[in-house]
Amino acid sequence: SDLGLTPANDGNMIRLSIPPLTEERRAELVKLTKKFGEEGKVAIRNIRRDANDDIKKMEKSDISEDESRRHQDDIQKSTDKFIAEVDKVLAAKEKEIMEV
Repeated sequence: SDLGLTPANDGNMIRLSIPPLTEERRAELVKLTKKFGEEGKVAIRNIRRDANDDIKKMEKSDISEDESRRHQDDIQKSTDKFIAEVDKVLAAKEKEIMEV
């Protein structure tokens, strides 16, 4: 691949000199990081959807509508908290990647 690595063999050991990241490569890494972050947020939302579906099923037989609404609100608060955490980690990682 085009990583710019050239191996050097001294008989006992193979050495790889790793060049510093270019601005272009940093931008690619940030884009990749954002993609992983978005996948994480989608996974969190899918968990929320599954939990809400389970609560709606329980509402039909086991719990009241008020309890169902309360549980759904709790799930939404948890979802918001974890998505905010993902956003915070993403922002920190983006800043770290873009540092020269």
